[in-house]
Amino acid sequence: MATIIDDARRVFWQMGTCSRTFFYLMNREFGNESEIDEQAADPLAGGILAKGHQCGMLWGAVLAAGREANRRYADESEAVATAIAASEQIAANFAEYAGEIDCRAITRTNFANPISMAAFLLLKTRSCFDLAAEWAPEAADTLREALEPSVTDAPLSCATTLLKRIGADREEAVSVAGLAGGIGLSGSGCGALGAAVWKGSKTWCRENPTKLAFKNRFAKNLVKAFKKETGAKLSCREICGRSFETPEEHAEFIRSFGCSAILDFLARSLQEEMV
Repeated sequence: MATIIDDARRVFWQMGTCSRTFFYLMNREFGNESEIDEQAADPLAGGILAKGHQCGMLWGAVLAAGREANRRYADESEAVATAIAASEQIAANFAEYAGEIDCRAITRTNFANPISMAAFLLLKTRSCFDLAAEWAPEAADTLREALEPSVTDAPLSCATTLLKRIGADREEAVSVAGLAGGIGLSGSGCGALGAAVWKGSKTWCRENPTKLAFKNRFAKNLVKAFKKETGAKLSCREICGRSFETPEEHAEFIRSFGCSAILDFLARSLQEEMV
């Protein structure tokens, strides 16, 4: 019997961004629904406001994985650990399908360049719709397996740590857990930044429920300020000065205050937005 997954192209067209599309698709696959949460994922399209980092399909799928992990596991630590493990598996699976995980590498497009952007719209947009249609069933299968109770350790997530610091509810905090280390410890676009963009954008979405949230005021201002704070660094690997091979390595880095300045900055930015 056909499911919503089989209609990924149409959903993509309706949603407008790859990140929102895959949050929506994977949510529905697991019987979940959260329109505001899904809308707030818009700014993650194109690798965080089209900066070229992780493909928005991956951001959306990982957020949905975290949401489902939160629903399945009563113990918060187990839910966080499962969400992080699932993000590693979904990132690896996506890389097999797309060849890369970063938007710029996949599309060969610099969205900051008007000519490159125009060429994408004219010649390459269909390739993203094709990738969405091909990967959606595989993404759903991968997440069904990845979210089974197979993780006993309980590592920290930088993204979860950030949202808990500013008083987010458990569902939000666990939803972003898999963004740790740049999604699946990939070292790409900062997971804590992605979590902050998503959480802060929800305020805008509540006020504009029918609009595309991509490049909303909060998201644009936050990314601009973040680049100033980090010397134009957006990737986890550049910011931390290292990569993480295991969730435990990432957890120890957070425990040792390795990202304390970044988390402090993002927490202040979110608290100012939520006042």
